[in-house]
Amino acid sequence: MHPLVILAKNAIEEYIKSGKKIAVPDNLIPEMKEQAGVFVSLKKHGQLRGCIGTFSPVTKNVAQEIIDNALSSSTKDPRFDPVRTDELSTLEYSVDVLTPPEEVNDISELDPKNYGVIVAEGQGYNQKRGLLLPDLEGVDTVSEQLRIAKMKAGISPLKSDITIYKFKVKRYR
Repeated sequence: MHPLVILAKNAIEEYIKSGKKIAVPDNLIPEMKEQAGVFVSLKKHGQLRGCIGTFSPVTKNVAQEIIDNALSSSTKDPRFDPVRTDELSTLEYSVDVLTPPEEVNDISELDPKNYGVIVAEGQGYNQKRGLLLPDLEGVDTVSEQLRIAKMKAGISPLKSDITIYKFKVKRYR
């Protein structure tokens, strides 16, 4: 298991068992020292059990992003009840570290296997945004990827005047 995944696992297990948030480790590997958006995904028996992350960095380093997003994915994903202690041994973890998003000029630039997408409508406080990670099972076309991202953002699937961004991830398991 990669050190980024071990950090996510340790953060979740400590929090679920004791209610305490772990500190960022002292001796960080290079990937943990960078700043980037990070998603932590949990699966149980092959089914999604939680997935929360940040589009762009909101903390000082990837290690802190992992800890914060691991706790959110296990306790605050609105699609699921919080993870219980008896589930910990059944969880599979993955950590996605995002590249900075780039605006897309034409959907021909997209590829759901290689790029995740962010769709945005509106500006400022009223902006709606939805993100979908790349290389997800069952998401094989750009139109399906954009449809799901729009749905997550609360944007009509028929809406065409949206801003689209693409990004890559480095996925750790």
